Amino acid sequence: MEANKVLTSLIMLKSIAITLLISVRSMYEAHRGFLRRDRIDRRLRWWSARLLDYVRLSVSLVNPYNVRFEQGKPTIIMSNHSSLYDIPITFVTLPGSIRMLTKKELFQFPIWGKGMRAAEFISIDRDNRRQAFRDLQEAKKKMESGIVLWVAPEGTRSRTGELGSFKKGGFMLASRTGATIVPVGIRGANRVLPAKTSRFHLNQRVEVHVGEPIEASAFDRKNLEGLMKEVELRIRSLMGDE
Repeated sequence: MEANKVLTSLIMLKSIAITLLISVRSMYEAHRGFLRRDRIDRRLRWWSARLLDYVRLSVSLVNPYNVRFEQGKPTIIMSNHSSLYDIPITFVTLPGSIRMLTKKELFQFPIWGKGMRAAEFISIDRDNRRQAFRDLQEAKKKMESGIVLWVAPEGTRSRTGELGSFKKGGFMLASRTGATIVPVGIRGANRVLPAKTSRFHLNQRVEVHVGEPIEASAFDRKNLEGLMKEVELRIRSLMGDE
């Protein structure tokens, strides 16, 4: 069912409002010095659940390998990306302190950006080599401390729902940190809010399929293409695209 204009406006306003709310609260707690990671985890899951409720979206998890995240082991979730709802869907369905590897430009937003930084979201500046190296070291430390990174290897949302070409950034990070890559296929999220539109489709059902983990260390650093190809094949299969 497609939402009418009034309901669409209401969904957007409520979504923006709670996003600003959790950003401001996180900024305040960070400033006062009592922001804790477990509190952020709960807050992100609450925020995610509310966003999914607004569009009446139901999610089921398919995890045949019973994948769990090992504390202290660098771990990167890589999934297809066809909707803004991929991120809250991931937060709701998967365990651990998940944070998004995001574009540095998002941190420039006055409130949202500061809230993301306070909540330990991560970016890597590829335009500045020295800063990229420092960002890489910081990302490694955060993963070793228990942060699980969510990465969209396509780099941006797919307009069609089909898997796009992969960018190297996330794979370079995985290779250099010896991370475990957990491939994930999200089915049906593109129907909720297709890319480049503001048309909400309510009452959708989404499936999150978790695949067998891949050790980046099993691939030579010079064979980054091989690692990328293996992850692509796994995600395609998990999406149901054989």
